[in-house]
Amino acid sequence: MGLWHVGVETLVRSRFAVSALTETVAALIKLHHGDPGAGGRGWFQAHAPAYRRMLAADPFAARFVATALGRWLPDFMVTPPEDDDRGFHDELRRVRRTPPGVAVAHLATAAGGEVPAELRGPDLPDRVADLLDWIWTNTLDADWPRRKRILEADIVARTERLSSGGWAAVIEDMRPGLRWLGDGSLRINANDYPPRDIAEGAQLLFIPATTVRYGWVAWEEPHRYALIYPCSGILADAVDHTPPQALSRLIGPVRAHILTLLGSPKSTTQLVALTGYGLGSVGGHLRVLLDAGLLRRSRSGRSVLYYRTPSGDLLAEIASGTG
Repeated sequence: MGLWHVGVETLVRSRFAVSALTETVAALIKLHHGDPGAGGRGWFQAHAPAYRRMLAADPFAARFVATALGRWLPDFMVTPPEDDDRGFHDELRRVRRTPPGVAVAHLATAAGGEVPAELRGPDLPDRVADLLDWIWTNTLDADWPRRKRILEADIVARTERLSSGGWAAVIEDMRPGLRWLGDGSLRINANDYPPRDIAEGAQLLFIPATTVRYGWVAWEEPHRYALIYPCSGILADAVDHTPPQALSRLIGPVRAHILTLLGSPKSTTQLVALTGYGLGSVGGHLRVLLDAGLLRRSRSGRSVLYYRTPSGDLLAEIASGTG
């Protein structure tokens, strides 16, 4: 798994994607390991108690996560999304359809040893799907439209970088250890494993997630492969960026939302993806904030980045009670 041989045509046709199942697995990892990471301590504190109660009431789920969330992730629970998936439950159906023997074999590989007897039953895929469904329903579903915008904003930022620096520049910034070495070689990590040949014509996806890990890889051989990487920190932090009510009353909710997000520089397209507002709306509010002296802008390559002035920082801090 340390080195993938990827044809130039496959790399050129690769694309970014958002996956609700991937984000659900990332949420499970964060809840299980007790590390809120990207996505915020508020989210973790809101859902960790219910997660612990669920495990206490379901010995199967408790044993599964203790076995599966260690060395590697079982392949059957992290399969890449397909082009016609319309949401989480489309992806979850593939988990349920996994033959039980295949699921047990994947779990054994992930655990690096024998699978406990209570996890080797024919209902393993269904029980794992039920666990993931619980995580989705109880911790992500209600907030998915906003969280999806965060992930899409990461894709926007990397696509902008792709146009100026090519795949090598984009890949090297995704996660530690990931490198495009040229000559069709993609280094996934520094581990000493036999190279993996990606068939010409296979689909290669890059999927952001608010994960606390370096990410992971997934595949459904020989046609689909995915590399899951941590959503950019400045964007993942936006999961918790709800504008203070006082600031919303003072300058309006849309401008307050934009000003809150601009604690670090962002482009107009990133702001559109993060907020869900239209390009014209975001552009108009940016002009008002610029005219008021709360923002500045500068060019970075082909993008224009907006960021708060000291006055903008002070207003945001006072309104949030931190200034």
